[in-house]
Parts: sequence; C-alpha cells; structure tokens
Amino acid sequence: MEDLLEKLKLLNYDIEFLPEFKIKAINRNYFVTQTNPGEQFYTFTLLAAWLIRKAGGTFEAPQESDDPNATIAIILDYLRDTNVSIEFPPNKLKQGSGEHAIYVLDNLADEALKAQKFQWKKVQISPDEPSNEPDIEDDDAELILEKVEEEMMAEYDDEDEDILHVDDITKLYGQNFNEMQKPDDILESKTNREEWQLELERVLPQLKVTIKTDSRDWRSHIEQMKQLRTNIATNLTGTKSQLDKLHIDISNTLDKIKTRESYLNRQLEPSLKQYQMLQDELSKIKEQYRDASGGVTERTRIFNKLSEELEHVKKEMDERGSSMTDGTPLINIKKTITKMKTEISEMNIRIGVLEYSLMCARIRDRTQFQEDMNNQNTIAIS
Repeated sequence: MEDLLEKLKLLNYDIEFLPEFKIKAINRNYFVTQTNPGEQFYTFTLLAAWLIRKAGGTFEAPQESDDPNATIAIILDYLRDTNVSIEFPPNKLKQGSGEHAIYVLDNLADEALKAQKFQWKKVQISPDEPSNEPDIEDDDAELILEKVEEEMMAEYDDEDEDILHVDDITKLYGQNFNEMQKPDDILESKTNREEWQLELERVLPQLKVTIKTDSRDWRSHIEQMKQLRTNIATNLTGTKSQLDKLHIDISNTLDKIKTRESYLNRQLEPSLKQYQMLQDELSKIKEQYRDASGGVTERTRIFNKLSEELEHVKKEMDERGSSMTDGTPLINIKKTITKMKTEISEMNIRIGVLEYSLMCARIRDRTQFQEDMNNQNTIAIS
C-alpha cells in the first residue's frame, strides 16, 4: 500500500485527483481494512478510472448509482488488455478493499507511469571510504609501556623469591660482569647435553613471564572477527545451496498453488453464483416466514383470549342452569318466610304489651294529676 501511495504521488494525484472529486487524502491503511464498503468501493472505482485515463484509456468517472458489476468488468478488461494476470473472482472487488483492490490499483498505477514515460533510477551507493586507524603517539606508547612494566613488576613481587632475575645476576657477578661478557677467546661449553637439558627444565618454570590480556584490545577483536569470518565463509557454501534448493521448492509449490487456485476459481464460479442466488432466495423466504409467523402469533393470542372468555361464559351458564333446576333455594326461601312470620307475631305481641303498659301509665298519670288539682283547690278555698 505504501508503494501505491508513492506511485500516486508521482502521478500528482493530490493535485489532479483529490480536488476534482473533493475527496480527502488517502492514508496507507485506507484500502487495507474494511471500514465503509460503500465509500471505499466508490473511491476505488474513481481512482481506477482516473488511472486508466492517465494511462491513455477512455473511462469516464463512474457514479454511485452505476452497476458495480459493469464497472468492475470494465476495469478488469483493461487490465487483461495490458497483459496483467487476473486470478481472482470479480466479486472480491465489490468490497472496495483488500489485497485484490490494492493489486488492481498498483498495476493501473504502473501503467499510468509507463504512459507518463517515468523511469525508476537505480540507487547509486557510494563506496565506503577506508577509515584510517588512529596512530598512537609516542607519548601514549610510552605510557602504555610503562603500565605494562609496572604490572609485570607487581607480578614479579607477588611470586616466589626463587625466580631468577637479570638484576640478581648482575649483583651476583658484580663489576666483572661486563668484562666476562667480552671474552678474549671463544668459549666452549664443557657441560653435557643431558645435564644442560635437565637444568633447562628445572629453570624454565622460573623464567616464565605472565602478561595480562586486555579484553578491550582491538587486536583480539580483529582475531575474533577473522575467525568468525572464516567460519561464516566455510558454512555459507552448504547453507546457501540448501537455501537455494528450499527457495526453488517453495517457488514451485507457490506456482502449483496459484495454478490450482485459478483452476478452482474457474470451476467453482458458476456454483458460487448459484449459491449466491439460493442464498438470496433463502433470505427472502426467511423474511416471509418471519412475517407469517408474526401474524400467527397475534392470532394465537386472540384465540387464547376468546377461549378464556368462552370458558367464563360457560361457567356462568352452568351455575345459572344448576340454580334453576335445584329446589334447595326455594325451600330456603320458604323457611325464611316462616321464620319471618314467627318473628313478626312475636313483635306484634311485644308491641301490644308495650301499648298496654303505656296506656296504664297515662291513666295513672292523669288520675294523679286530677288528685293534685283537687288538693290545690281545697287548700285555696280553706
């Protein structure tokens, strides 16, 4: 996708394409992932048509209402005319994103660059200049030698005193040492070879000089690099042959897979179309079934409600019928009437008794009143 964007920039798409169709700049992930299929497909067709026109073809800018199958067919026909292999079904481009859409746009961009007579220049890599190693100055060399001598002297001090030093030999022989180094005649050794060998083996451990190796020394690094380079050169031959063989096997396998894939696509394309048609019919049937099942559910609910009302009416009718044929209520009414008559008779008797008592009380009160009046008159006369 990044290569495609670079090619579009070389074709000045940001100056010619974007302002013409009023589209935002395309980022490097726009055609990689599916975000808005409708918008991506429309942008894909506009960009493909613009690239075809840049390549010298005739293809008017498509509209959103155009048939997508016809638009895709025109784009693929142009690619086939330019000897570009198309090994995927046209339906893959309806999404407007994915590797197939990027593949189509990349090939169209290449054709447009060819029409513009654009040529890629080979990158010129300047050879590396040899770097001169820094020379060690005399003062630094003296300092390094002094450090080495100090370390050696410290090691000599730590070892046993039996080690033979040149200074000890000088002190041993004194001032005559220089004279002994200049003999007048040729010296001849009187020591036996075997004795000399034994003496050498005895003194050899004491003559050993130990110098510490610095891991930061560039000489050791160079030796390691040389050794590693030798190992790499030794192992590279066998490894390279194996990798070449593996590359050839993988290439052959990929070619077989591509051939098989294209064959399967050609063989299965009618079946896929038929499957798509059956899928659409199944969707329609499911929609009809959903609508019909919704009506059945509503009618079932109404039926259940009417059944409940019918059961209630039947229950009321049964109760009324049983009450009309049964004589128990009539008997109960008669008993109640008889009881009420008895109670009425008792009430009449009680009323008569109360009226009699009231009448007696009135007569008694009246008699008492008359007697009181007579007594008052008698008192008044007297």
